[in-house]
Amino acid sequence: MDEPARIGSRVQRMRTELGLTQRQLAEPNYTPAYISTLESGRVRPSETALRFLAGRLGTSYEELATGRPAHLATELRLALAEAQQTLATGEAGDAAARYRRLLDEARRLALAPEQAEAFIGLGECALESGELPDAIGHFEAAERLLADEPLTRRARPIRGRAVAHLLAGELRYACYLLESAIDELGASGLADPEALVLLYAAVIGPYIDMGAHARAAHAAELALALAPQVSDPALVAGMHRQVARTFLAEGRVADADASLAKAQAIYGQLRLRTDLAHCHWMRGYVQAQNGELEAAERELRTAREMLAARHAALYTAQVEVELADVLRRLGRSGEAAELLSALLDLGDSHGAVHAAGAHRLLGLMAEERGEPESAEEHYVQALALLERSGASGDLADLCRMLGDLLRRTGRTEAALDVYRTGLGHRAAPGTTTLGPAPAAPLYGSVRISGSRWAGGRAE
Repeated sequence: MDEPARIGSRVQRMRTELGLTQRQLAEPNYTPAYISTLESGRVRPSETALRFLAGRLGTSYEELATGRPAHLATELRLALAEAQQTLATGEAGDAAARYRRLLDEARRLALAPEQAEAFIGLGECALESGELPDAIGHFEAAERLLADEPLTRRARPIRGRAVAHLLAGELRYACYLLESAIDELGASGLADPEALVLLYAAVIGPYIDMGAHARAAHAAELALALAPQVSDPALVAGMHRQVARTFLAEGRVADADASLAKAQAIYGQLRLRTDLAHCHWMRGYVQAQNGELEAAERELRTAREMLAARHAALYTAQVEVELADVLRRLGRSGEAAELLSALLDLGDSHGAVHAAGAHRLLGLMAEERGEPESAEEHYVQALALLERSGASGDLADLCRMLGDLLRRTGRTEAALDVYRTGLGHRAAPGTTTLGPAPAAPLYGSVRISGSRWAGGRAE
């Protein structure tokens, strides 16, 4: 809202243009003396008073309070929606350029909500292109702009920042951000189903990567219970995609594939290409787990092509690790090694987990060729990369593989040390290093049950 003097001058100008007296403008809710005081800039009008006067003057509250025509904010919001569609169906670089222009316009008009929306869009673009520090900075800027808004308005940038930290290998911090937001929502009584589903779906991945499968399953159950109250189809699809991971962890391959099919159908209708690529990727993983290797290769190659076309470097690297494992199992180790060799340079903080996955597979293939020294070297490099990420499940599995290799080569004491290290990384079922799991939220007057809901299926 502008200063009182500017608002008063604006009211006086509009009143004069319409040929109204102060009494005609004031009645029946206010007095001519109040209008006189307001027009002289000696009083700051309330929102209620400005809305009344805007109606009498034939203008909008926003224009009267700020001097900006209401259509400017509306046009900016429409342009932001178009930029979001560009990100969904086109190039992240093109979408980022549009978001930057719209951010400048929102700043010029001093529209904080629209600035926050532009920053969220820039964060999503940076996530897709693998520019994780930039993504974190954009999401943090959006949170600052929305600091005085309810947590339900801040859920999207919090989730975006958590995903960026997850992709950077900072699993525990990603969990901390999401769990803190879920707990704050519950404590505040703002049990908004869309915000909760967004946060619960986002926390499933880091839980599983940390070995906290029971906690991931609980988050999936709560998300499924809330899903019928969510109107955003893309959000529901994303929830189904993440819930599929819990089904896989429980060995429920058919349920996982059914969840992915639901997500894939929605993404296809909405033309959300990156999300559709993720579905192909996960379906390929499901098929690989089920021994359907040729079908898995087709799905993973489709995902890889779609992500590479969008220059989604980190996501492409993740798919290539999965594809290499399928090629190895198909007896095409040469192709697999060629694919993996390009990933070994991702050893910085942004690609450490993917580089570790490449080293793990190269070690496994070296073992299969009867080259234990080469295998040990790859396993040790993978361990060094994973230790900074907190990926407890991967660390424990890798320690088991290295321990088995050392035991077979006669180094029993060294093997025992590695096994102990793996046990130390293995999280107890349903726990992380973060303390108690978030409480199930109160929705209305009923607490959502943590028990198995409809057999874990969305009805």
